[in-house]
Amino acid sequence: MRLLFLGDMVGKTGRTAVWERLPGLIADLKLDFVIVNGENAAGGFGITEDIYLETINAGADVVTTGNHVWDQKEAVTFCERHDQFLRPANYPAGTPGRGSGLYYARNGARVLVANIMGRVFMHPELDDPFKSAEAILSVCPLKEQADAIVFDFHAEATSEKQCFGHFVDGRASFVVGTHTHVPTADHQILNGGTAYMSDAGMCGDYDSSLGMEKEEPLNRFISKMPKGRFEAAHGPATICGVGVDISDRTGLAEKIAPVRIGPRLTETLPEFWR
Repeated sequence: MRLLFLGDMVGKTGRTAVWERLPGLIADLKLDFVIVNGENAAGGFGITEDIYLETINAGADVVTTGNHVWDQKEAVTFCERHDQFLRPANYPAGTPGRGSGLYYARNGARVLVANIMGRVFMHPELDDPFKSAEAILSVCPLKEQADAIVFDFHAEATSEKQCFGHFVDGRASFVVGTHTHVPTADHQILNGGTAYMSDAGMCGDYDSSLGMEKEEPLNRFISKMPKGRFEAAHGPATICGVGVDISDRTGLAEKIAPVRIGPRLTETLPEFWR
């Protein structure tokens, strides 16, 4: 199975780049399954139902989120209407929406996708992400109820992300970190066969501060005083993510490589997809 994960879409420039390029990527690369993190898609803060639907229409099979999931008030209600929309699974019981789901890939494979949020340097501090993952895996084990299992681990600390990867190694197909908006260079297959990358990066304007126009963040670092609001940067976007080939026999990873399409960062596609 051939899977593409795209990191946090930031603002209009980020989401538009994804919508424009994704259909062609699915066709040209023969992608079986696509996951997109959309938690910063609405001006950098949250996601609206219209943006979610456009992302699904562009070819995403699942849209994940993170700590900004509720920044747009409508998300509290529309999350209940869409099974392909995920918020972190380790929110307390009774929180609207769902944190994981079982979906069918284009090749017929059953794909479990789970959205988990870390707790180190994160707000709000949610339930234990490791216990949450254990509960998900216990009811839907790899190669029993699911042919592939993917975790979007939305967290700040790379140590927490790496430990989470080791925790599910051999029991999940792929663990990818989101939230920091900067792609890491540690894509690898762990000892047990789980593909791992600490952060997929963002889909947005990299002439910025994490996808935001850089003047106001820079001002706050220097003066410690706000002069205005953070606004999503509007320059050309680079699409960042990661590609994984997953064994149909074992459900574990066979290959992993970064994906970067657009200006500023060096463009790259997995050689095994060319």
